[in-house]
Amino acid sequence: MVVSLAILIFVVLTAGTVLLVRPGPVDDWLSDDPARPSAAARTPEPAPSPVLVAAGAGGAAPTAAGVEAAIGALVDAPALGSRVNVSVVDAATGEALYEKNADTKTTPASTTKLLTAATVLATRGPAHRLSTRAVAGAEPGEVVLIGGGDPSLAVDGDGLFPGAARLDKLAEQVKKSLGAQEPTRVVVDTSLFTGPETGPGWEDGLIAEGQVARIQALMTDGGRVEPVHHEFGGDERFADPALAAGRAFAAQLGLPGTAVREGKAPAAAEPAASSAPAAGGPGAELGVVQSPPLVHVLDWMLEQSDNVLAEALARQVALATGKEASFAGAAEAMRAELTKLGLPADQAELSDASGLSLDNRISPGLLTDLLALAASGKQPALGSMFGGLPVAGWSGTLRSRFAEPAGNQVGQGLVRAKTGSLTGVNAISGNLITKDGRLLVFAVLADATGETGAARQALDRIAAKLVTCGCQ
Repeated sequence: MVVSLAILIFVVLTAGTVLLVRPGPVDDWLSDDPARPSAAARTPEPAPSPVLVAAGAGGAAPTAAGVEAAIGALVDAPALGSRVNVSVVDAATGEALYEKNADTKTTPASTTKLLTAATVLATRGPAHRLSTRAVAGAEPGEVVLIGGGDPSLAVDGDGLFPGAARLDKLAEQVKKSLGAQEPTRVVVDTSLFTGPETGPGWEDGLIAEGQVARIQALMTDGGRVEPVHHEFGGDERFADPALAAGRAFAAQLGLPGTAVREGKAPAAAEPAASSAPAAGGPGAELGVVQSPPLVHVLDWMLEQSDNVLAEALARQVALATGKEASFAGAAEAMRAELTKLGLPADQAELSDASGLSLDNRISPGLLTDLLALAASGKQPALGSMFGGLPVAGWSGTLRSRFAEPAGNQVGQGLVRAKTGSLTGVNAISGNLITKDGRLLVFAVLADATGETGAARQALDRIAAKLVTCGCQ
């Protein structure tokens, strides 16, 4: 069943590759030339090449000796440096096929996001939505914008994240709720999150470089000034994302930016036993907008390695389990949830949830244990994380990977993985299908590498070899 699910995912994706090259009827549907021949008149599509054939569920299992012979020398590649720790596991059986210091805690970079994804799915579930609310303030016409921890929130229809909640829609609700009362001020409430707004172990300049924003409970487009994502950073971030969101909301209400201040929402008055609370009284709800289902936010977080989304989602793990929504509270909650899932949480030292922290340590064995559990069906919610993993040569942070050297191209469409890069750190962890149709999960963490490009190619070479190797 596990193998079949993975096969379905890969076949759909690789079939999509064919559609991009030969659009068939899709080209007709989108064409503005009615004189073009119909799809029915076209020459039939040729049979797919072997790489697109669905792998059988009974694919032959690799052996430990076969995997050792295939990748042992590749793990020792000079480009990966002096500390390379590896785990390769047969997802169907849980058998360890290759281990090199698999229990050694290693700087994981953005492979940390696999733990974030799993723990937020386990605690909140794929369908959970994050709410951004507006309530009446203490004074007439005062509107309090309460951050609900939704970093995907947009100002309007031009937001970065598909299906995002929108401040312009919230403003429409507020105007309707206020009726004849004109809005006079916007108060921004970010009290849902506590503690420092930047993570321990973060290198200087990460915000200035556009890699991340201050982690606040209210922001739009992940704190970006413009709703645009650049693969290698460079996304300009607001100095104060919450205040910027408050000003954008004020503009939607027809107020100037000077009418925005920070504060807290008043507690709603308790209704009398025989009557409802007075409409528009302090703390009364004036409107609410909700994020897409959490699994969609998580998909973007994994595919694009979005650091702000990772930190915000980790705080949902903390909130769901009664911890404070801070870096420390999220780390504590994530480790506790890993233990509840039956995973070796002692093999993780966490200071943040995005992997930007140089203080993080995770063993490759913990990553493969997690991936094998997610693929097993024993924790159905965890299976949702696979949909967001980048596909080699196709999407996200793997879109331009598995291209050079030429031998790595065999991994395109057949490797789904989370990458990680920091200064001197390069990592990759995910799943792949072997040529015999076997689903493997793997993690390769190297935290003493040299030049990043060469290190990434060396990592890709290991995964590509597992794809082509029967390894019996």
